[in-house]
Amino acid sequence: MFDDQDEIHPLLAGAPQTTEFRKLRKRIVREVREAIETYGMIERGARWLVCLSGGKDSYTLLAVLHELKWRGLLPVDLLACNLDQGQPGFPATVLPEFLSRMGVPHRIEYQDTYSIVMDKIPQGRTYCALCSRLRRGNLYRIAREEGCSAVVLGHHRDDILETFFMNLFHGGRLATMPPKLVNEDGDLFVYRPLAFVAEADCEKFARDMAYPIIPCDLCGSQEGLQRQQVKQILDGWEARSPGRRQVMFRALMNARPSHLLDPGLFDFVGLATGPRAAEERQDEPPQLRGET
Repeated sequence: MFDDQDEIHPLLAGAPQTTEFRKLRKRIVREVREAIETYGMIERGARWLVCLSGGKDSYTLLAVLHELKWRGLLPVDLLACNLDQGQPGFPATVLPEFLSRMGVPHRIEYQDTYSIVMDKIPQGRTYCALCSRLRRGNLYRIAREEGCSAVVLGHHRDDILETFFMNLFHGGRLATMPPKLVNEDGDLFVYRPLAFVAEADCEKFARDMAYPIIPCDLCGSQEGLQRQQVKQILDGWEARSPGRRQVMFRALMNARPSHLLDPGLFDFVGLATGPRAAEERQDEPPQLRGET
């Protein structure tokens, strides 16, 4: 059934009939299903706002989610949404024409956050933080207006890794973008179903499908961004030790609170020795007992 081209969502119509592409597609679909199941993203009858920037990652996200829904494996309604932020030269007709042609329910929203970012951020400083906050606020508003319970983003495995190292190097904390969280107002979920998917796979998938990619010239035009520096470091590690990225990502899923230094995560003060303490600690999960 999976490879039956007579039973396929239009977003995957015309897919390359090569063994390599079929393996790629199956791998991405499997990894998205795994992330959805691992982090409990499915609420039956829910409606998701699937955010579409026009980049390779969001096209991959959109296609895979619709493939899963088409197969009856994702029992939620999907509404694609593009937020046109008013960037000069942004090809405003590309996404609505593409989504209409694919038969994908969608909403296109115009909000000129570009002018706000350019006005507020001094020349030479990065735009990402303010741009992201303004974009996220608008997406939350749209989700509420459309009756959606979740905002679904296209961040992939490499985004999550890079964010972890940015927090480590520049933020002084061990944190990254979780696959699932609740927004500050407590009324919306934020999901990242591509959490297990490699960026290279998203790039190859979108390229092979010939989706109309729209580059982000706002942040992409800035040199020396911290994220780009971290990406170069990770690229170097991966080149010297293939598979290093996946090992590091798995480490984020295998935390040992007793082997870190945060007293808010582990009761170091109450740690005791002796037979009684050992007996009490047998009731604790292995990660709290410090077992590796």
